[in-house]
Amino acid sequence: MMNKRDNEQWLADLNAGGEAQAAALNDLRTLILIGLPYALSPWMNSSDPRFVPLVEEAAQETLLRVLDHLNEFQGRSQFTTWVHTIAVRAALTELRRKYWENVSLEGLLEEDEENLPPLKLAADPSPSPERLAEKAELAQRVRRIIAEELSEKQRRALIALAVQGMPMEEAARRLGTNRNALYKLLHDARLRLKQRLVAEGVSISEALETFG
Repeated sequence: MMNKRDNEQWLADLNAGGEAQAAALNDLRTLILIGLPYALSPWMNSSDPRFVPLVEEAAQETLLRVLDHLNEFQGRSQFTTWVHTIAVRAALTELRRKYWENVSLEGLLEEDEENLPPLKLAADPSPSPERLAEKAELAQRVRRIIAEELSEKQRRALIALAVQGMPMEEAARRLGTNRNALYKLLHDARLRLKQRLVAEGVSISEALETFG
């Protein structure tokens, strides 16, 4: 039955409950387990011991999301394509979470060159000594402003998200807040930095260009 269902039949079976729903969920799980390894291959090798548990966990999470959001499927694609998109997103979210779970957020705040925004010279591959000195001085000014202007929580959020690339969900969990509150915290931090840069006569575009 797995390969014979059209969109309407998938929806009907998944909404039916009982044996019909159980069979449809089992078939969906099989399709997800077949498709995810190909989709995840750019990010993780299938020989990695974490691979199978990740795929199985993502498959389970996908089934739960599908049941919760059945009414959102609009039939613009094959139902199985819609499910596969959800599965890939679930797997990548879990992969990012596992990557960051052993990273100390406090460690990102250590005042050393590795954890502060790096000097960006890619746009200027052969800078003159004078230009290099200007960039280094500007970098130090921006770092000083970050340290002086932002609260510790704002700095933690800014460095984790904007500098280190930590996923929003993981940063929110580490900071003991939710996604919406973290958006607001980051927005306020950026606004304060912008105001301080302007007050000190620092070009915002050049400051952004200086850091990667």
